[in-house]
Amino acid sequence: MRSPKLCTVITKLDEKFLDKANMSDIIEVRIDMIGESWTSLANKLKRPWIACNRRKEEGGMWHDTEKRRVDELLKALKLGAEYVDIELLSPNLNSVVEEVKLKGKKVIVSYHDLNGTPDFLDLKKILEKEIEAGADVCKIVTFAKKFEDNITILKFLLQESNITPVVAFCMGEMGVVSRILSPFFGSKFTYASIDEGLESAAGQVGVENLREFYKIFEETFGDVNAV
Repeated sequence: MRSPKLCTVITKLDEKFLDKANMSDIIEVRIDMIGESWTSLANKLKRPWIACNRRKEEGGMWHDTEKRRVDELLKALKLGAEYVDIELLSPNLNSVVEEVKLKGKKVIVSYHDLNGTPDFLDLKKILEKEIEAGADVCKIVTFAKKFEDNITILKFLLQESNITPVVAFCMGEMGVVSRILSPFFGSKFTYASIDEGLESAAGQVGVENLREFYKIFEETFGDVNAV
């Protein structure tokens, strides 16, 4: 079975979580949630890491100017970030993508729908815009208002992940199913919280619980290929 890749999200500056984060495949540093002291983490991360400074319009906690938000993101390039996450709807999308690529790093172009899950055709249009913007990884996260939204996202992944690297799942309590199963349907990785109470988004599962689930799944079903 292809082992699902886990991206552990650091939302709080606390060194007791570093060992746990460094056991993951990828780490996301939430600049907007940690605050200005986030830079002290950089030289302690032993895995490829994503710099994310989420704007409040898409569920983030950044409350300063857009210029400062982008400045903090780009600062991460000098500190060793392998990826920079920039929103598809950001007014600085093009300039950030250009700068990241000039530095030889990778761009995650992300889209977040906090109100629901678009239909398949609209999801495809969003993906096409992310590809056009120069995404190395396309990220589409929606909100699950009903169980069927999980099915929509997983079907979307199954078809589109063969075309380009994609991360997609649903937020919210109803969307936990897609968070857990998305890697089996082609998602490049899925996100996990570093500890209970430190989730970066609704429905996020703790990294230890998620890792334990995948272990049980593998032991139960053995050598199963991704869906």
